[in-house]
Amino acid sequence: MTNTKATPEQLALVLDIDRVFAAPRALVWRLWRDPEHLVRWHGPEGCALSQCVQDFRPGGHWRRTMTAGPGHAHVIFGDFIEVDEPRRLSFTYTNEADGFETLVTMDFFEQPDGTTRMLFRQTPFISGKERDGHGRGWTSSFDLFGLYLALLTDQDWGPRGRPRIDGVAEAIAAAKARQEQAMAEKANEHRHTDGRDVRR
Repeated sequence: MTNTKATPEQLALVLDIDRVFAAPRALVWRLWRDPEHLVRWHGPEGCALSQCVQDFRPGGHWRRTMTAGPGHAHVIFGDFIEVDEPRRLSFTYTNEADGFETLVTMDFFEQPDGTTRMLFRQTPFISGKERDGHGRGWTSSFDLFGLYLALLTDQDWGPRGRPRIDGVAEAIAAAKARQEQAMAEKANEHRHTDGRDVRR
């Protein structure tokens, strides 16, 4: 997917990051998939997620709010384009502040030593300054990603530690509970209307 409003100069602006993480590919993928993990590592040093919502499937929407403190809110959002577990993840990425759409693509490779190599690319950018800012932000965020991965060295890949902002985990858990309750009610309603529920 290409930003059709971008100029040739903007289309030429590319951010490439090559990182190796000391964790299996399936775990690296999970940390991108699960909001419960994202709120514990996502965002550069000094920022944290106060909101994290995503429908992790091709065509699904995601939205996150980063904050550096009271009164600050940096909203980013987009749609998932490719979700090829655990090989490739691609999604559009838009800053609400400028409305300029970029495309992020990540390829994950299993290494012989059990580590995972991630090739990250984002393009286009509204300006070279914006690309460089994203480069600093992502680099810091991936440093935190690696530190968080170090907490998940055993077979229990559940979230560890508290989110970087109090209350976020509770909000995610509540949203998940509401979704599960709605699904259960829908299934129960179906059982009572499909002709197989025979009262004695």
